[in-house]
Amino acid sequence: MRVLLAVVLTIGLGACSSASGEAGSGFVSGDGSLAVLAPADRLPAPDVSGTALTGEDLRLSDFRGDVVVLNVWASWCAPCRAEAPALNALSEELADQGVQFLGLNTRDSQAAAEAFVANKGVPYPSLVDSDGRIQVQFANSLPPQAIPSTVVIDREGRVAARALGKVSESDLRGLIEPLIEGGESP
Repeated sequence: MRVLLAVVLTIGLGACSSASGEAGSGFVSGDGSLAVLAPADRLPAPDVSGTALTGEDLRLSDFRGDVVVLNVWASWCAPCRAEAPALNALSEELADQGVQFLGLNTRDSQAAAEAFVANKGVPYPSLVDSDGRIQVQFANSLPPQAIPSTVVIDREGRVAARALGKVSESDLRGLIEPLIEGGESP
């Protein structure tokens, strides 16, 4: 049992921090790249739905009319822990401007995810995606191919931008603010 636990921990910890970007367990660490789509090139975001960590049912279409920032994270991911303060600050700052943040907790245990939310003071809900099924529904647009990844969805429900890997507050602000102001990308 100890050997199995050690293997699982080694794979999990290496999954989001591999220097080469490839992880042995099928995860890819983000390289910090940003992708932005012009309005004419945006595809509708999938209407993902599921159960939040709190037990409530959530659906992405419930946020239509708002800019949605969907952050894929896991408690075991060091870059996820590092970017949490920036995401928290922006979610609180931009809430009254029609910007909703939504987490997508992937490949994690309920207890570890709840502890992360409590320890980091995450103010927004997170869908549980323990097997990655929700994440792969973005395959036809700008898929969140790394942990962490952040997908920004415009007010019309279309995928407008994506950050792979840890996102800074200034980079994320640069992806969101043009969508608040008029829908155009930077």
